[in-house]
Amino acid sequence: MNREILRIAIPSIVTNITVPMLGMVDLSIAGHIGSGDGSALAIGAISVGGLIFNMVYWLFNFLRMGSSGLTAQRFGREDGAGERRVLRMALTVAAVCGVAIFALQRPIEWFAHWVVAPSDEVWTLAVAYFRVRIWAAPAVLALFALNGWFVGMQNSRYPMYIAIGQNLLNIAASATLVFGFGWGVQGVALGTVISQYCGLAVALVLVRRTKLHQAVVADASAEELNVADFFRVNRDIFLRMICIIAVTTAFTSLGARQGDVLLAVNTLLIQLFILFSYFCDGFALAGEALVGKYVGARRHEPKMRCVRHLFAWSGGVTLLFTVVYLVAGNVVLRILTDDASVIEAAQPYLPWVLAVPVCGFAAFMWDGIYIGATATRQMLLALAIATSAFFGLWFCPMPLAANHHLWLAFVAYLAVRSGYQTVVARRVLSE
Repeated sequence: MNREILRIAIPSIVTNITVPMLGMVDLSIAGHIGSGDGSALAIGAISVGGLIFNMVYWLFNFLRMGSSGLTAQRFGREDGAGERRVLRMALTVAAVCGVAIFALQRPIEWFAHWVVAPSDEVWTLAVAYFRVRIWAAPAVLALFALNGWFVGMQNSRYPMYIAIGQNLLNIAASATLVFGFGWGVQGVALGTVISQYCGLAVALVLVRRTKLHQAVVADASAEELNVADFFRVNRDIFLRMICIIAVTTAFTSLGARQGDVLLAVNTLLIQLFILFSYFCDGFALAGEALVGKYVGARRHEPKMRCVRHLFAWSGGVTLLFTVVYLVAGNVVLRILTDDASVIEAAQPYLPWVLAVPVCGFAAFMWDGIYIGATATRQMLLALAIATSAFFGLWFCPMPLAANHHLWLAFVAYLAVRSGYQTVVARRVLSE
């Protein structure tokens, strides 16, 4: 069981760490544009443009999560026709949504300008970047669907290969277009578009190399996936993503109202949470694949053993990160910034960083397990209750400084997610 978990979790962790590098590569190249656009304006433009895409694409992450759980269950029952059906449905939805995003690019621009409100110089360059990179929307969403399908097929190596290849190509293409042809931020965007479509092409080739099951078990467990079931699962995950975006956006916005220094402090501290989540999510992805497989095969005992092992691994990761942040939290902060005033201002809030992994790791693990079991309605209810707890606690008067109040609400949000899913887990796993 441990070998099975690590076989999926380790490549997933590498992929999680690699994926954000696409944005980092763009920012790094923009930072060396120099004369012409000016590096400061170019960095600001790509930062704004990247924020827009993060907001949009995050909403469509259901394509990965829904595909993973549904595919894993059909893999477990050796239903080759079902495996193909999930992939076709996911790619069809990805294509429709990708075209819709492209068609709605002007309203997306207007909304983003209203939310972010950057300077005119930065916005002009951000629009130039956005209007090139938006061409990759169908490829990005199709890759969401394909990566989820690969994980459901118990293969997390292919998404890792694709992510690494995309990053290497992105570096080469963007650098060539910017420094060789002088295309500025549009060259950075076009390099990213090229890498994403090449990643899609590689993924489609790898689909053909993936061995599908031929046998279809002729009983109720092999019941055909219908469109209603597919959209029910993905609808729940989509609404869940809206709750997550609401909390994370509010956390950033409410922190920004407390001044630039505390905004910087919260931004750095949340990076520590994100770093932890990359590792924990790797085991959550293993949960999606393995629990889904055992649910599909109707093997209850291995499913429960898998759940126990997953929590043991994620508990170990949580303990490791908690100890590292406790012993070397300031060292990590100094790696992220050399601004002494920000490091000093962060000191009172370091205990919250220790509380976040402890309160949040169960939420990550249950998310993966629930996706494997396609218990998406319970996931949605957990997020709805936790989101209500976040905003309810924030608006409730407290004898705390505003930023401590904000972190308390965030930790409570994670704890409520973990607690609710733990309470209903017995019922979910017995089904």
